[in-house]
Amino acid sequence: MRLREADFIHRNAADEIEERLRDVNRTFTAPAIVTAHPEIWADAVPGAVCVPPGEVLDLRPGAHDLVVHAMALHWADDPVGQIVQCRRALVADGLFLAAGFGGETLNELRTALAEAEIAETGGLSPRVAPMAEVRQMGALLQRAGLALPVADALRMTASYGDIFALMRDLRAMGETNALVERHKTPARRSLFARAAAIYQDRFADDTGRIRATFEVIFLTGWAPHESQQKPLRPGSAQTRLAEALNATHVQDNPVTALDRADD
Repeated sequence: MRLREADFIHRNAADEIEERLRDVNRTFTAPAIVTAHPEIWADAVPGAVCVPPGEVLDLRPGAHDLVVHAMALHWADDPVGQIVQCRRALVADGLFLAAGFGGETLNELRTALAEAEIAETGGLSPRVAPMAEVRQMGALLQRAGLALPVADALRMTASYGDIFALMRDLRAMGETNALVERHKTPARRSLFARAAAIYQDRFADDTGRIRATFEVIFLTGWAPHESQQKPLRPGSAQTRLAEALNATHVQDNPVTALDRADD
């Protein structure tokens, strides 16, 4: 089974990236895409150079006005390092976009496998890789030195006949368990049978099909440039908030405030 038989997540993410680029309303002349699946992502940005994901990205410093990191950031051992490399590859005021799985992804499968393993073995091993939340991913943009950072998420729900159909799709996507801490010995057949029953009982719809959540987090940031908007210096405001809200401002007495703190 190949990705093209289970590529709906990549296709939807690529469509989202295309829409965001249209909203930017800028022509990019030297784009690059970090992707393991150029057959899908190359069309998202016409004329883009596609480079494979890896510890060291094949991106030249200052060579691109757009870099898209496409559905591979959640696999990186050092996601901040990946974004830093992308930032260095951008010209000033160049755009960085990323799409990758977020923390809500496969929460149903995670629950079913965890409950089944505890019941079958009395223990627990990591079978679904942990993924970052939106706030954590947004913080990576600032740590990487990008300006005007924005992070948001798109949640998609797919339905399957059973847990084994879902696992076949994950294998086709290349999203199987690669955690170092995972058990190296094959799991008992009974473990997956119990997980399938738990999944069916907890997460099936009225037709008997199970649901699977996929959360894709999108990151947007710009290589710093002097023309970009910057936050005002604290204390530089010319108008009080009370005036803007047409409210009455009462000056607090610092002695009274100190007295309250001492009570």
